[in-house]
Amino acid sequence: MPEIVIKPVSDKAGRAAFVDLGREFAANVPHAVPQLRSELLELINPDKNPFFGHADVQLFIAYDNGQPVGRISAHIDRLGLEMSPEQGFGPGTGNFGYFDARDERVGQALLARAEDWLRDQGMTRVLGPISMSIWEEPGLLVKGHDHSPMIMMGHDPAHYQAWIEGAGYTHEKSLRTYDIEIQPGFPPLVQRIVKSGQRNDRIHIRQIDKKRWSEDVATVLHILNDAWSDNWGFIPFTPEEIDYAGKKLKPVIHPQLNYIAELDGRPVAFMMTLPDVNHVLKRTNGKLLPFGWLHMLRWLRKPVDSGMRVPLMGVLKELHNSRLASQLAFMMIEQIRVNAIADFNSQRAEIGWILDDNQGMVAIADAIGSKINREYAIYKKQL
Repeated sequence: MPEIVIKPVSDKAGRAAFVDLGREFAANVPHAVPQLRSELLELINPDKNPFFGHADVQLFIAYDNGQPVGRISAHIDRLGLEMSPEQGFGPGTGNFGYFDARDERVGQALLARAEDWLRDQGMTRVLGPISMSIWEEPGLLVKGHDHSPMIMMGHDPAHYQAWIEGAGYTHEKSLRTYDIEIQPGFPPLVQRIVKSGQRNDRIHIRQIDKKRWSEDVATVLHILNDAWSDNWGFIPFTPEEIDYAGKKLKPVIHPQLNYIAELDGRPVAFMMTLPDVNHVLKRTNGKLLPFGWLHMLRWLRKPVDSGMRVPLMGVLKELHNSRLASQLAFMMIEQIRVNAIADFNSQRAEIGWILDDNQGMVAIADAIGSKINREYAIYKKQL
């Protein structure tokens, strides 16, 4: 049996081959949604993605008889090295991501090559898959293969789980998404909490204001960095990443779906909701040419009948474990629900990802009647 040859990616052409190979694999996975090639190229471009400003990255492609048969990334987030080990990362922790393989033999060879690279960089432990930032597409899909993912969520074939576990990886953390039909409305208890908050003069919830976009983005990211700072897997956003995220997200941000909550005039919480761009990418097969850009432009202006995803929300740490924290969350969720139905005829929404041990967020998801529909696993291994 010929040896699998694994080559490092070192230039623009190699990055293009890496992306195209991933798209080929995704095309053969049931319910996967093809993503825009240009966006995927940008994510792995050191000159475009500010993640590279605090990370060391090596991409690899596996070949069999000269044909590409798999890919993987090995990377080290230097900000993650500074975090407490109890929060998932910490000194000596590297990552693998962008894992695709034709068969288990190729998969094992790719994982071994990524591990060797991490060892050479002085790492003693690996977490994965994380492609590549914890804020991008963390985890391997282990539940929910029977339906398509929403915006900014990964989708992996079911057999990858056995291949990764067969390489000596053990489960570290579960990330879950929750699905809910939004047309019927929330349970009476939640409605009473919302109405109570609406009568409280100290509380004001407002839409994101695109006329002061940079200011509101900075406010949201400040709350996010504070609210998530004790969570497993947390790595702070840098100013460069804040600017980058703001520019990338602005076209899909509709103010009536994104709120900031203020207490006594001070921003203390936020909720971000994105219409599901995968809804249109499925129709255009992930292509903008020749006519896909027309579909995308129409959709961006008015994403009617689209599902909605709440990828991020946060409440300042000083309010954690208080009734006010959940009240602010319910108020924003309810207003966004009403607007999503009235303005976009939305039928369903997805919340997450949520850490399996994030009791506060799990309680909110349970209270509004949502159910787990997808689960992602992050694995660990000592090197």
